[in-house]
Amino acid sequence: MKNSAGRQDASSAVSRRQLVKYAGVGATFVAASPLAVAAPAAAAAGEERGRGGGSHRRAWRAGDHHVHSEYSGEFDTSTTPPTFHKGADAVYPIVTNAIMAKHFGLSWAMCTDHGGPTHSKVNLELAYPDLLRSRALVPEVLQFWGMEFDAPALDHHTLMIPHHSDEARQLFELESRFAKYDAFPTDPGRNTEAKMVEFLKTAKDMRHKPLVIAHHASRSATGLGVWGQDTPREFRNGNNAAPDVYVGFEGAPGHQAGPLLGRARGGYGSHPTYGGFDQMTARVGGLWDALLGEGRRWWITATSDSHVHWTRGGSDFWPGEYSKTHVYARQDYADIMDGLRNGRIWVGTGDLVAGLDLTVSGRHGGAAMGETLVLGHRDRDRVDIEIRFRPQRGENANGDRPQVRRVDLIVGQVTGPGSDLDADTNPTTKVVARFGPRDWHRRGHEQVVRHTLRDVGSDLYVRVRGTSTDEAEPLADGLESPWDDLWFYSNPVFVEVR
Repeated sequence: MKNSAGRQDASSAVSRRQLVKYAGVGATFVAASPLAVAAPAAAAAGEERGRGGGSHRRAWRAGDHHVHSEYSGEFDTSTTPPTFHKGADAVYPIVTNAIMAKHFGLSWAMCTDHGGPTHSKVNLELAYPDLLRSRALVPEVLQFWGMEFDAPALDHHTLMIPHHSDEARQLFELESRFAKYDAFPTDPGRNTEAKMVEFLKTAKDMRHKPLVIAHHASRSATGLGVWGQDTPREFRNGNNAAPDVYVGFEGAPGHQAGPLLGRARGGYGSHPTYGGFDQMTARVGGLWDALLGEGRRWWITATSDSHVHWTRGGSDFWPGEYSKTHVYARQDYADIMDGLRNGRIWVGTGDLVAGLDLTVSGRHGGAAMGETLVLGHRDRDRVDIEIRFRPQRGENANGDRPQVRRVDLIVGQVTGPGSDLDADTNPTTKVVARFGPRDWHRRGHEQVVRHTLRDVGSDLYVRVRGTSTDEAEPLADGLESPWDDLWFYSNPVFVEVR
């Protein structure tokens, strides 16, 4: 197949008539209608700033790696091979999702359709050509190729393929060999943890390394710490097998519009989300902190999981309408993926803030999200932390101007891998400081908070979160409007003491 450069060069010749053809008349009208106020241009363009090193022209660029199209369909297995029907589970053409991602300020997005018997051929022969057309029609949004992978023995995962000339074949190889539902007839041998580890090791050894991120990780949990399909042991074993491929889980899952129609937020019907975030992330000292406390570079993201918009009976917001994953990167596929792989990420809901930076500094250097600050013996007496957030200057997609009411600084010790693969707590992790409006000061368009850690005697990590609520800890979600319960979370900065 030809690479995308030639296709994108021709994109300026695409007419509105072609847009209607590829998106569908009704979908195009939806895309063009004033569903909400578009996100500020700065959200799409990012705010360029340097960190030194290889950060030239990097900016915070918002995106979504979990978006469904009409190719999340259904299969008639009474025929051989099974017959695929579009639009059974998600209804929008790929290009409509891209249009809406652009409308709501996203710089990048990813098509992640469900699998099924022989779905690898559907992706290769039907969906991928539509993705190529969408890239030409909406070149402002980098559109990754991949799928919602039917992970062996686990719930769904993002499988993100690097952008290259043979990306379609790479996904076909992985899906056809390892997706637990792709075989027809069904092969029970695919649905084992050993198969998942084999898949990850295969992915790790590929020239173009994909990314794997767990979706709605505790949606099947039946209580606090009572895990379902996804377990701490499986995360550890997978991360051990491919630490630069299997890199995290959704902190804030999709389906956040559920309460607007009387449904559980995130679709978490057995045990709720907390402030819209999965319990694995929201619980201070919980599973995410347990993984970070082992020194694992394990990151969180936020996605829409868009299938059908809530105004048409679904539980979803459009890509970027409510949840955003911000990656510090240049506007190119490789650097966006590098940012996701290496934790240059913060996440937020409802555009509570338009920007977030966390830096940790010693006498001889500093580090930001996803990075590591190394302290010498003489540097342990003082570590300075700076939190900078940029309030949203306009209205969010709901027409609100949300305000940050509090920012929390969270610190945990890094003690290395333990012997208990099922451990799901880190008792060393604490909220060490809470800051309100009287504690920050304005610098340009940003609000700045500073804090100092004294006598740092061991390895640790630092992360922050903020909220529009007055909840000291995020409460279990009910049917409150998601627009009244907004949060942002950073990924961690690590500190190593030598």
